[in-house]
Amino acid sequence: MSGGQGTGGTGGEVRIIVVDDHTVMRAGVVALLDSATSIEIVGEAGDGRAALELVERYEPDVALVDLRMPVLDGVATTTEIVERFPRTRVLILTTYDTDAEIERGVEAGAIGYLLKDTTREQLVDAIHAAARGETVLAPRVAERLVARMRQPAQAPLTAREADVLNAVADGLTNAEIGRRLVIAEATVKTHLLRLFAKLDVNDRTRAVVVAMERGVLRRSSGGEGPR
Repeated sequence: MSGGQGTGGTGGEVRIIVVDDHTVMRAGVVALLDSATSIEIVGEAGDGRAALELVERYEPDVALVDLRMPVLDGVATTTEIVERFPRTRVLILTTYDTDAEIERGVEAGAIGYLLKDTTREQLVDAIHAAARGETVLAPRVAERLVARMRQPAQAPLTAREADVLNAVADGLTNAEIGRRLVIAEATVKTHLLRLFAKLDVNDRTRAVVVAMERGVLRRSSGGEGPR
């Protein structure tokens, strides 16, 4: 690890911790940054709980955090750091670039979201920018966020459409949904077509996936999943 005292991104060393449950990946990030004289790595952690202990102990300028981790995942870790240690900026470094993952990370309070194909120079620049309080997004991530913002607002599902979707998620056929909800099978099909249009999907499985990503699917007692 680099030595010296950090100055929080004001021209001197930025003090950071690296958080990733994959030992080889974490070692790779550390090796990548270790030769950067402008960055001091003050600690490493393999899960979110250990990361919080490091933040409390060292008060780093930036926490470089993976998303998928045991004990406490990246989103929960980010939320905790933002609430308890506002001086430390969270910069997510992950392989996941789905809309749902990006939104969860940003909503948790991360100042940046980078992908693991980021170059050393880009990573170093991003760490300094994060320490200065600047938002940092990988180009692919920025494009996805802008695309989502440009999408027209989707109409909410009606209560009956939500009932039908929950039944789909429980693995019921159209006939079984009709019996459960005491409606005609043709009516079930009509509700399905309408909710497909609202969710911008073409099939039952995708409807369930998208609804869960958006948090609009309220699951009933378990089932086999959509057929």
